[in-house]
Amino acid sequence: MEAKRFKVYKGLQRPLTYKGFKGRFIYWGLGILLFSLITGALLMATVSMYVGALIMIGMIISGFLWLGSRQKKGLHDKNKLLGIYLHPSNLQKIYKYVRKERI
Repeated sequence: MEAKRFKVYKGLQRPLTYKGFKGRFIYWGLGILLFSLITGALLMATVSMYVGALIMIGMIISGFLWLGSRQKKGLHDKNKLLGIYLHPSNLQKIYKYVRKERI
């Protein structure tokens, strides 16, 4: 009997994909999940079990919704800068390289 295989690596020049998450968003999802679980456990221990569970579930759901919206924009941050930008010219005087005439 063969073990189940999950398709994780798709080939060159393509991002790592696992269960709908791509590239760096896999690690972001793990971070959101771990942070939510730790925060929920601390709130369950200090405040109330029900309050901690509700906040933990809310953090996980809102974190994954936020992650899904970020993933739709793409793997890399893209800025849409509107406007005209002028870069300052740092050219020195051209005469600096011209040989001075001696009298």
